[in-house]
Amino acid sequence: MTSLRSENLSSKRQPAITPSIPRRDWLIAATASTAVMALPSVKPLSAAEPFSCVPSFGEPKFGLVTYLWGKDMDLSTVIKACQHAGMGGVELRTEHKHAVEPALSANDRKTVQKKFEDSGVELIGYGSNCEFHSPKPEVLAENMEQCKKYIHLMHDCGGSGVKVKPNGFSPNVPNEKTIEQIGKALNELAAYGEGFGQQIRLEVHGKNTSELSVVRDIFQVADHKNATVCWNCNGEDLMAPGIEANFKMVRDRFGDTLHARELDSKDYPYQELMNMLVASQYAGWVLLEARADPSDKFAAMKQQREIFDEMIRNAMKQPTQRKQTK
Repeated sequence: MTSLRSENLSSKRQPAITPSIPRRDWLIAATASTAVMALPSVKPLSAAEPFSCVPSFGEPKFGLVTYLWGKDMDLSTVIKACQHAGMGGVELRTEHKHAVEPALSANDRKTVQKKFEDSGVELIGYGSNCEFHSPKPEVLAENMEQCKKYIHLMHDCGGSGVKVKPNGFSPNVPNEKTIEQIGKALNELAAYGEGFGQQIRLEVHGKNTSELSVVRDIFQVADHKNATVCWNCNGEDLMAPGIEANFKMVRDRFGDTLHARELDSKDYPYQELMNMLVASQYAGWVLLEARADPSDKFAAMKQQREIFDEMIRNAMKQPTQRKQTK
């Protein structure tokens, strides 16, 4: 698995991995790449601020997506809620009350960064609505430019990535053409974001495009290592050939984030997912993207954190699954 991180944006770094550390199922050795681009509106990473591409080993971490539980909270309240629940990080979604948007001034962006630095809660990234399936060139271009604005925003605010999404296939356009278009868009954005330490995270999303075989095909085109999969805990994950096979289908392209609904939901095998994450040494973020509307969201977040901790403890008790060799 490849985890992409910008060393100047977070103090929580994984140690370097040496060949003496055993690999487990679904892990792929990372390849390093650095592409610092001279972009006009934002200062890219300097030579003293390398963009590193290293394997992520360890245990999953727990955080929050502000959709829906944080959508009506201002930024200070979002941070306070995460502190209360013991959630170490948050993905801020666009068009919510916390109002972290490209319109923020340079000083406002510094204020956002300092709020997170002072709080001990990590700004993991941004949840955008950028999508790349439209057959209209002007719509595709608009989404590409919007995503670049979010890349700048997260660079300035101290985040490490931008979530984007496929949103279905276009009528009267062959699926293969749409897949190729999405993949090429991801490659362009991945190269652009790399110079700013921003990972591009494609949420598994949309009618038919939520099928893992489609996501796999998109990433056969999107071969830039800064283009990554954000697993989304959809019902489609359970389709044939089953969750384990679907997980393995895209595990090597996981980024630093995945989304989950309430972990005590009965309609998704969350314990099995945690078992696979731990067995494959996923050290990224499991981000709660809840669907219910509890009156006390602080308490609900804390409860979800407790459920997560218990699931990880259970997963750690599972037998280690070693890579099989012929």
